[in-house]
Amino acid sequence: MDEKKRITKAAGIISIATFISRILGYVKDMILAVYFGATGLSDTFFVAFRIPNLLRELFAEGSMSSAFIPVLTEYQTKHGGEEAKKLVRIAFTFILIFVGLICLLGIIFAPSIVSVIAPGFLKTPEKFSLTVLLTRVMFPFLLFISLAALVMGALNSRRIFFVPALAPAMLNVAIIITVLILAPKMEQPIIAVAVGVALGGFVQFAFQMPSFLRNGYSMKPDYYFRHPGLKKMFILVLPATMGMAVAQINIFISTILASYLPEGSITYLYYSMRLIQFPIGIFGVAMGMAVLPILSEHAVKGELDKLRNDFSFALRLLFFITVPAMAGLIALREPIVNMLFQRGRFDYAATIGTAQALLFYSLGIWAVVGVRIITASFYSLQDTRTPVKIAVVAMVTNIIMSLILMGPLKHSGLAFANAIASTLNFFLLFYFLRKKLKFVDAKRIIKSFARISFASLLMGIAGWFLLHGEIWRHSGRSIEKAGYLSGTIIVCIGFYFFISYLLKSEEMEYVVDLVKKKIRGGN
Repeated sequence: MDEKKRITKAAGIISIATFISRILGYVKDMILAVYFGATGLSDTFFVAFRIPNLLRELFAEGSMSSAFIPVLTEYQTKHGGEEAKKLVRIAFTFILIFVGLICLLGIIFAPSIVSVIAPGFLKTPEKFSLTVLLTRVMFPFLLFISLAALVMGALNSRRIFFVPALAPAMLNVAIIITVLILAPKMEQPIIAVAVGVALGGFVQFAFQMPSFLRNGYSMKPDYYFRHPGLKKMFILVLPATMGMAVAQINIFISTILASYLPEGSITYLYYSMRLIQFPIGIFGVAMGMAVLPILSEHAVKGELDKLRNDFSFALRLLFFITVPAMAGLIALREPIVNMLFQRGRFDYAATIGTAQALLFYSLGIWAVVGVRIITASFYSLQDTRTPVKIAVVAMVTNIIMSLILMGPLKHSGLAFANAIASTLNFFLLFYFLRKKLKFVDAKRIIKSFARISFASLLMGIAGWFLLHGEIWRHSGRSIEKAGYLSGTIIVCIGFYFFISYLLKSEEMEYVVDLVKKKIRGGN
């Protein structure tokens, strides 16, 4: 099987698993919207969850994967499987101690953390106290999710993708079950959500363990923290904590600023961010996870031509899928928010507020997913310093633009600032990767992006004309709305593929050829 097929197959497997997880995530969000709406109560949870979620990006899923997979691939290639397994045991022991200590400190100093992340809450003592409590309940989530990320990295390095990608679905299942069972029985129902998050982190870790153990890995403690592989991971992980987590840090900054805006602003940003995470998670994260072990193998073997070709292919294929998804979210934003969330205490005003944020967040989707592939390329070369330097520039840009735009545009200005920062992050990373590799097939990528953007624009316009109307101002009629929305999305996808065919898109031809071979029973 050639590398293109390996990348496509792995990304497809991860996308399916991630799709299941995202659907369950939206079920969870719909339940939360019914119980808590877009109120001060929901704001307390989303602020509290920002803290362990940010640390997860910093210490777990982002930096862990980016540092662990290239180093583990190197040890498997150069030193053999047993040495790689030993490195996993050492890393497991180190995380258990180090992240466990961070969780303990987080629980102790939760009031100080909340006062930093949401200073606007200090004006309302009850809101502040509840946020502190929720933060303390959820902090163990960080330890479980860090261990889950380590297990995921070990399995990914063996080209095992489905189980690790499906594991986050277990988090959503745990939250849904916990809320439905505990929330009606509690004086403060929002605490049930926090309990569900902590339990969900453990379940996400435990779900992967059978596959982890079947592949010869072990949780037996190993305290040889002077192992050169662990040192290399540590050196890579420090800058990667910023490089991979720039999107989360920008959201963190937005949360601080949104705490000064009208009530509900934080919730609008949360739900709109959840929606753009759908294409980012299903396609961007999936492609990044799929391509990192392959690029790392090329880098270890010194096969830079193959690395360049696979990078160009992965980026073009990713744009072919995500740019139309971005156009669809922009064109159909109000119907999508109405369909998913407008019920119970989540009214039409909340739909409009969320849809406005979704418009501006969506403008940066292509850049966020593109950054996933570019950073994977840097990490495969064991260079995490360049992405972190650029991430700092992007963060400063986000802060400046947020302060400028939050006045006239309120919460939408914060979303727009995030998109601008993500776009700058992409262009700077692309420029420096091109300098590092000398050649990255930039002309081919730009031409492909132009064709994709044109086809997506036409598709978005068609979708808007098909699906705007009074029905999307009101709650209810869910089955009818689901039919309208689903039918329009299917028509738009068909229209996009038709336009891409007329434009002779290379990516379109590759996908069609792949489907034909599958139908004929080819490999």
